[in-house]
Amino acid sequence: MADTIATTQADYDKMVAELDDIKHVQRPAIIVDLQAARANGDLSENADYHAAKEKLAELDARIGFLEDRLMRSQIISHDTAGAETVTFGATVSVRNLATGRPMEFTLVSSDSVNPAEGRISTESPIGKALLGAKRGDKVEVKTPRGVNQFEILDYK
Repeated sequence: MADTIATTQADYDKMVAELDDIKHVQRPAIIVDLQAARANGDLSENADYHAAKEKLAELDARIGFLEDRLMRSQIISHDTAGAETVTFGATVSVRNLATGRPMEFTLVSSDSVNPAEGRISTESPIGKALLGAKRGDKVEVKTPRGVNQFEILDYK
């Protein structure tokens, strides 16, 4: 069997909701569009038919992806604030030692990454450096932009 994927309850619930929406809202709507396009006659030059067929294939691929992820997901739930070190799911407040700039990162699985929201993978250079660190620790991170040093201010 394939490897398990660590996930939070919130991310698991998001995947379940997306799968439900695709199966019960989006896919039935595309099937209606496909049937309507098919009724327009010659399929070889019917752009609506080909677009609907392509969209249906994309949705079916996404369904397969989500079902696989949900089947392999292992929900990790623990008290990240009370942990002795930074763990998966923690939101970590750090200070960049070179700039003094405070930053906040939430450590998530690679499927849940969203840099704009500060959600980084535990497999990323910063995520790897933060895992296992304690409040007050200084960590060094090698990134494509160079070496950064962060002080762990807090985590929750």
